[in-house]
Amino acid sequence: MGKKFRPFHATDFQSLMYPCFTFCYILGICPYKINASIFESSKSRYVVSIVLVCVCCVFNLTVIYNIMLISNFNEEIRNLEAISFHILNNFVMIITLILSGPRMRLLQTIMEISSKLPSKSYQKLSKLIHVKDIFGTIFLVVQLCVYIFQKQLVKLDCMSIVWLLLLLYQILLEFEINMLYINCVCVLKACFKRIDENVAYLQKIVIKPCVPTLVCQMQKNQFLIIELRGLKKQHLVISVTVQMLNVIFSLQLLATVVLTFSVITFEIYSYVVNWQDGILINIDMQLMFALFTSIGHYIIKIMLIVWACETNKNQAQEITITIHDLLNSTNDEQIKNELQLFSLQILHSKNVFSTKGITVDAKLLAIVST
Repeated sequence: MGKKFRPFHATDFQSLMYPCFTFCYILGICPYKINASIFESSKSRYVVSIVLVCVCCVFNLTVIYNIMLISNFNEEIRNLEAISFHILNNFVMIITLILSGPRMRLLQTIMEISSKLPSKSYQKLSKLIHVKDIFGTIFLVVQLCVYIFQKQLVKLDCMSIVWLLLLLYQILLEFEINMLYINCVCVLKACFKRIDENVAYLQKIVIKPCVPTLVCQMQKNQFLIIELRGLKKQHLVISVTVQMLNVIFSLQLLATVVLTFSVITFEIYSYVVNWQDGILINIDMQLMFALFTSIGHYIIKIMLIVWACETNKNQAQEITITIHDLLNSTNDEQIKNELQLFSLQILHSKNVFSTKGITVDAKLLAIVST
């Protein structure tokens, strides 16, 4: 990156995504590099990604085998939670590796689309994106380390450290792929907002009085038609990108939803079984810490995903309202035809974020929470 990175002061797509890209490079999620604003695949990084995924998959299968081998009836719920956790993490890692190529092309497309955004939009986005990417990652590392050492699950030997690092790697990978998805959704929302602002600006031009001559009116109408066609083309490209995003991230999102549901269910069950006649028995502060931090982490993450998708959908729908306002402000039939075509295009696009038929919205959050 040519420019020096400044936290919370992004000026372009690369500086906006810098923290997320850095963590993704470390974890092997992004086996490519950026040269002159062009994403290029890196064979060395791709090999590292394959090795990491293979090692983690073997580790997870070994853990699952050991759990099933020494299964204890009293620990049945905890065993089910651990098995589902490792199976879903295997699934996420494999899918993330397989879709590295399509994900690179998606990021390239989003970078090109967002190049038309002003610096103010990037600065506004960076306040959210940099905070959640940097502090969210730090929180996860601290949370896992505190929990592990509180429960004394590891001893300070080589194998235990490797076990801890592999577990931390999987948790961070699942977290960063979700943060990457949220970042892409937020950037696309800013692009929709920019289109909405441009349509509103065209309305001001229509309302603004000019010298009542035929030449002036024709020039103004011609300018409006050219601008509307350009905005319509931009909207189509963004809508296609939304569909690409749905396809590429759908399986990881589905795994995140299932993992969130299973963690909340199992953790709450573990908490409930410690109650007897309304009194909490076997009070363990370590258990309480693990309960609230685990549930809190997954709930906040799914809330961020739903918030990003819901606000993006609403922003895309606001363009239709602005178009109708412009339609009521003009009498030119050619401009009206362009606006009607634009409105029809938005109607057919829908721009709904989904994962394998499940719409990512407030209803999904309510289902997971209950």
